[in-house]
Amino acid sequence: MEVKTGYIYHIKDSFFDKINDKGLMINHENGHARPTYLTIKDKDILWFIPLSSKVAKYQPIIDKKVKKYGKCSSILIRKIYGKKSVILIQNAFPTLEKYIDHPHIIKGEQVCVGKSLKKEIIINFKSLLALKNQGNNLFFPDIDKIKEIMLEELNDNNCN
Repeated sequence: MEVKTGYIYHIKDSFFDKINDKGLMINHENGHARPTYLTIKDKDILWFIPLSSKVAKYQPIIDKKVKKYGKCSSILIRKIYGKKSVILIQNAFPTLEKYIDHPHIIKGEQVCVGKSLKKEIIINFKSLLALKNQGNNLFFPDIDKIKEIMLEELNDNNCN
């Protein structure tokens, strides 16, 4: 499978079983493979950003951040495939292609975001990474620990 930045996927339970990080969102909710994840490809590491349909839950959080800081880069609400979706950049985490269960398909098409939204998400994601590197971590999962585990796994597989 060719994994591309800006496309949406579902992740295997085995990833969540292996990582067991309390900062990660639950993979299944009410028997559905949720949430879906938008991907940013960074060499062999894939960054997955959870998407949610719970706009009413996240809008007040965004409003509070905008009121306090003048903007909110960690959570976005945008239309994806014609529906409002919450893009939870603050919940992003690294993983590997082997943990992708399947692409998100609607009406026979793999779902992706438009060019301008993809650019906005990447800019905000890189901004959050830069803040983290400066000592201001806005990510909920322990992305350093998860990335280390993924890179070790990648190295182990390359040595076999």
